Amino acid sequence: MTEATPRTYRMGARAQAVEHTRGRVVAVAREHFTRLPYDEVRLAEIAAAAGVTQQTLLNHFSSKEGLLLAVVDVLGPEIAALRGPVVPGDVPGFVRGLVRQYESLGDANVRLTAVAERIPALTAALELARSRHAAWLEEAFGEQLPPGARERRQALAALYAVTDVGTWKLLRRDLGSSRAETTAVLESLLRAALAAPTP
Repeated sequence: MTEATPRTYRMGARAQAVEHTRGRVVAVAREHFTRLPYDEVRLAEIAAAAGVTQQTLLNHFSSKEGLLLAVVDVLGPEIAALRGPVVPGDVPGFVRGLVRQYESLGDANVRLTAVAERIPALTAALELARSRHAAWLEEAFGEQLPPGARERRQALAALYAVTDVGTWKLLRRDLGSSRAETTAVLESLLRAALAAPTP
């Protein structure tokens, strides 16, 4: 059995302190990136709010883009929790989870998508998010999709268009629909997309 040395304890405490600092910075950055347009997010403000220097922040994340990607990583589990469990074929339950997610993070999603082409690493993260969204649709409605590969792809694309954050934004932000109205419209559109014959 190996005995712990004072050096081992110091290294363990240091690693814990590094992780604690990193977590604190990411938590503050999450609030900034989800509330503000990307170009208005200031590393100096995040560092100050997290109680670290800007250099410490850069030592952990290298750049603003690196910090954003760390935030995107923590949003994945948050999105899954907001959506909740999926019951196959449950349109109202699916839409409730979708609207819960978009009410919490939809505006941030729209803003980040708008700047993705300037940030190659963010583009890759958004592609991963899109593939996860498609997998969520498959999990919820796969049994109702047509069996042929081409027809299935088209039906899935229609479901994706209905449930994309852009559709939520159109209803909630551009047209001024209430949350309840948006939920009802999305349910109606989703049912129609599921019932539509594939050409």
